[in-house]
Amino acid sequence: MLMPSIFGENLFDDFFDDFARPYKVTTGYTQPANIMKTDVKETEGSFELDIDMPGYKKEDVKAELKDGYLTITGTTKKETGDQDKKGKYVRRERYCGSCSRSFYVGKAVEKEDIKAKFEDGVLKISVPKKEEKPKVEESKYISIEG
Repeated sequence: MLMPSIFGENLFDDFFDDFARPYKVTTGYTQPANIMKTDVKETEGSFELDIDMPGYKKEDVKAELKDGYLTITGTTKKETGDQDKKGKYVRRERYCGSCSRSFYVGKAVEKEDIKAKFEDGVLKISVPKKEEKPKVEESKYISIEG
């Protein structure tokens, strides 16, 4: 029997799976595979990132540069309860919570160099290419007595 498929998963998988394996251990936390899909394009002087963040608002998205890593974090408000004014939820597939991705951009890149714009659920980031200057190792001589 063919069952309707929604978002690549069978609508009734989770429902019938509970009956098939009643002692299955679950954490209650899953992160959909389609969160924060990213395209990275290399241009002559920079890397351009397009990160899909549908359902997020600009104020829900944070970008942090630390130790050469650019980390993008998105947080959505979690709706509580299994019921609203019009009925009870049987299945909830829309993601609530937080997710993040990190990209190594190099320690030579400063936060002022990175440009970001959030538009239509897509975060566009431009990171300039910068070569890290090799550190010149100083000779540290130790005096020898005697």
